[in-house]
Amino acid sequence: MTVAQTTPGTDTEVTIELDAVVLGAGVAGLYQLHQLREQGLRVRVYDAAGEVGGTWYWNAYPGARFDSEGYVYQYFFSEDLYKEWSWSERFPGQPEIERWLHYVADRLDLRRDIQLDTTIVSAHFDEDRGRWIVRTDRGDVIDTQFFIACAGPLSAPLTDVFEGSDDFRGRLVHTSRWPREGLDLSGRRVGVVGIGATGIQVIQTIAEQVEHLTVFARTPQYVLPMNNPRYGPADQAAYKARFEELRDTVPHTFTGFEHSFEYTWAELTPEQRHEVLEKLYEDGSLKLYAGGFAEVFFDAEANEAVSEFIREKMRARLKDPYLCDVLIPRDYGFGTHRVPLETNYLEVYHRENVELVSVRDNPIARIVPDGIELTDGTVHALDVIILATGFDAGTGALTRIDIRGRGGRSLTEDWGRDIRTTMGLAVHGYPNLLTTSVPLAPGAALCNAPTCLQQQTEWISETVRYLRKRGKTVIEATAAGEDTWVDHHEETAAATLLASSSSWWTGANVPGKPRRVLAYTGGVGVYRGKCQEEASAGYPSFNLS
Repeated sequence: MTVAQTTPGTDTEVTIELDAVVLGAGVAGLYQLHQLREQGLRVRVYDAAGEVGGTWYWNAYPGARFDSEGYVYQYFFSEDLYKEWSWSERFPGQPEIERWLHYVADRLDLRRDIQLDTTIVSAHFDEDRGRWIVRTDRGDVIDTQFFIACAGPLSAPLTDVFEGSDDFRGRLVHTSRWPREGLDLSGRRVGVVGIGATGIQVIQTIAEQVEHLTVFARTPQYVLPMNNPRYGPADQAAYKARFEELRDTVPHTFTGFEHSFEYTWAELTPEQRHEVLEKLYEDGSLKLYAGGFAEVFFDAEANEAVSEFIREKMRARLKDPYLCDVLIPRDYGFGTHRVPLETNYLEVYHRENVELVSVRDNPIARIVPDGIELTDGTVHALDVIILATGFDAGTGALTRIDIRGRGGRSLTEDWGRDIRTTMGLAVHGYPNLLTTSVPLAPGAALCNAPTCLQQQTEWISETVRYLRKRGKTVIEATAAGEDTWVDHHEETAAATLLASSSSWWTGANVPGKPRRVLAYTGGVGVYRGKCQEEASAGYPSFNLS
């Protein structure tokens, strides 16, 4: 694959010539590599991390774990691959998840085509030759037919969000860039900024380790308790025996979990609804969110009733009026933001060494040498600051790369004006750029990640196969096809309560980011069907040449 030649018609010295460059060695990238290599293509995966694993390499913070059951956060293309790995608990933690992805890479012999510790810095499309020139920070210059993005929806952390970060005399870390060697927090004054899903996992894990924990809270979250039993041989055998059932049902549910909506709000009495909610709550999973009432996403009255049910559960655990005021949502409904699972998280705030600081009306002004200063001038002295401040979701992984399509157009600039894709699989003006986990597909936010990543990478692989069989070398989303999909996406999103919420699901957490519901809200199964229809019809939303 190493050629060290000058590309005809350019001054570019190519060091590697490939059929496909894959960005990212996580769940999507590993499977994409496997599929394309099975076709006999010359493929290489590039990842900035020091090991395979994607998000599960970077997010090694204390308490990181699945909120999908391990037996559905899986690949279903190989029964042997599925059954030869055994999870130790229902919701495994980060170290075990990372070991699983190492197992996948080794079991499929993928490492020989993966280049780690390498950042892709640019990708420019050569219109004359219909190929991409991709450059890395290590000096690689790759001439490739396809550039395939498998970077994940939450891989561009918001790290530089406060003035003065460089002035802090202690240790400042972002949860998604946790030191691989670990970080000893014992006897330290620690501040955690952010109480989203990640912040919750950190807070509930480190509270008993630190001398003093200060939590800076802005946007409260509806939380559900996690029921996380250990798995012995009998439990493992039981879920493995369901392989065919899960393989055939999970890809067709609304959110890509095993759960389907089982109840209709209007058909039940208030007493029956409450009984159902209690049952779903006790399951200790996301079933209440993904397998209860579909009306939670569409009907404001039903949503408010479910929201109040969760609020009452939280009030009963918190008791203290101040804690309830800061930690229980009031201005948005359950399920319109990411729903975190937790283990004794609310009880943490009753500990003597834990202080909850509301920054909703008194925001963080800056980081100072001794800690964090609020707008009113109050300074909280700290030894360690942990930023759980989120991500530039869906778009950030690609807009931080210099990606240029036809006529030198910039993806960073295009998405800075309006976030548009064709089915979350391609972007008009960027031929042979094929994408996963980007906006306007369920995988951008509303999906059990491997369910959608498998479907998207399989669609990409079959599309490449289709092109090769017909002697085609270039595929590009048409302007009309993209307009049609964006209109459909907007119409679908407008029918939900998500459209009026403000969270990372709509890009509201990134100043200046165009507002749009990032994920397709028609459901994972529906989306899958539409992608299949597109391929079966010969790709009418694309130009093939």
